[in-house]
Amino acid sequence: MDNEFIQKLVIVGGGTAGWMTAAALSKLLGPSIHIVLVESEEISTIGVGEATIPPLQVFNDALGIDEDELLSETQGTFKLGIEFVNWGAIGDRYVHGFGRYPHGLPTEAPFYAHWQRLHAAGCAEELQAYSINTQMALAGKMLRTVRNMPDSPLADVTNAFHFDASLYAKYLRRFSEARGVVRKEGRIVSVPQRSGDGFIEAVVLASGERIEGDFFVDCSGMHGLLIEKTLQSGFEDWSHWLPCNRAIAVPCASGGAFLPLTRSTAHSAGWQWRIPLQHRIGNGHVYSSQYMSDDEAAHILMGNLDGAPLADPRYIRYMPGKRRKVWNKNCVAIGLSSGFLEPLESTSIHLIQTGITRLVKLFPSKHTDPSVVDAFNAEADLEYRQIRDFLILHYKATTRNDSSFWNYCREMEIPETLQQRLDLYQSCGRILVRDRELFLEKSWLEVFHGQGIRNRSFDPLVRSEGLDAMQQMFSDIKNTIQKCVDVVPTHSEFIRKNCAARTS
Repeated sequence: MDNEFIQKLVIVGGGTAGWMTAAALSKLLGPSIHIVLVESEEISTIGVGEATIPPLQVFNDALGIDEDELLSETQGTFKLGIEFVNWGAIGDRYVHGFGRYPHGLPTEAPFYAHWQRLHAAGCAEELQAYSINTQMALAGKMLRTVRNMPDSPLADVTNAFHFDASLYAKYLRRFSEARGVVRKEGRIVSVPQRSGDGFIEAVVLASGERIEGDFFVDCSGMHGLLIEKTLQSGFEDWSHWLPCNRAIAVPCASGGAFLPLTRSTAHSAGWQWRIPLQHRIGNGHVYSSQYMSDDEAAHILMGNLDGAPLADPRYIRYMPGKRRKVWNKNCVAIGLSSGFLEPLESTSIHLIQTGITRLVKLFPSKHTDPSVVDAFNAEADLEYRQIRDFLILHYKATTRNDSSFWNYCREMEIPETLQQRLDLYQSCGRILVRDRELFLEKSWLEVFHGQGIRNRSFDPLVRSEGLDAMQQMFSDIKNTIQKCVDVVPTHSEFIRKNCAARTS
């Protein structure tokens, strides 16, 4: 019976995806499985995904990682949300904050439905006034959730992280090797397959070493050495909905406001990210090569840095979309090898995490059952499509007409699944959230409203509450949040006290 179980697992590729996979599997599957990770110093990793979202805390908890130690080792900072500038129209700005809105209103209608009614009547402020996460972020404040104060807004604080992705991979490598993962250095030159069913038998290095395995995890990045080049799993191109296909990344010296926010600033054919770390700022320009040249994109990026550049710009080409089969035969793709959705909502590392979680949940025997593969692929497909639709919304919901790029985005046809959400919201202000979605009502509301989408009518349940009484309640919520923000330490103070990077 033991011969049925996978005894040797091979991970192809390091970087964030490879070492997150190695760390999780070595921790959760224990010593019963031998894990080898193959990577080559000749092949660089993308390494620009420095912003995360709150579910990473679940990953850290499962591995027993101390987050203060992690942030210290990776020059990390905190993240309470994403600020969007110039998306709905030039001059607009809003925050997609983490966490939730205040709960416990004496009504069956959700918080956002009451806010819609009050805001339309001129009796409520903008959404950010009612989010503890957003108010803290804009004030440059930081405090973790205060769990022993369930009735306080401080119990609703929800954070993620910014960190140096290369340092994160090194941190997880140390974690993994301490738990028995073996790293093999070398460039893969061939991938022998079993006759008959085409399962992968081994990877062969340039040195001639042959590394055999029962199961393989492809973390080789966008070119998909195993999942695509070997197994030809196919790719679904989503560039007609997500037209950006290039990125330029460059770090710069620290400067400007040290806020616990990722900032996304829309330009004429794409957008620019700003990610503050303890030792530098990460910057990048995501753009469409159909509407902007590399030289123009670089000029825009370099002209909008907060400090002196610390390296030469790095150019990245990609195609938005996903593999038609993320799991094929005895190989699963994790990370960029499974697909690429641009970093607009910081989902790249999250998709690595959920891919690993799904693999652990459906971990196979040597004789992989097709029903297990089908279940994995169906879940992965649903997750990618749900996130895809949320990203498309940012491009579609705009009144910008200052460039051909934005004219295309504004007028493009969108997936039916997204059109249904838009129609429902514009009709009656309701927000449709489907099963097991990453982005919930608060997220959809903040992007809808922040980018100019308005509802024509309201949830009938809100009409049972008096307008004056609800206005007073919202005023009290706003004032309570502000009092909490006033006493919270600054972002820099909180880092200095808890997780300052070690200096050599």
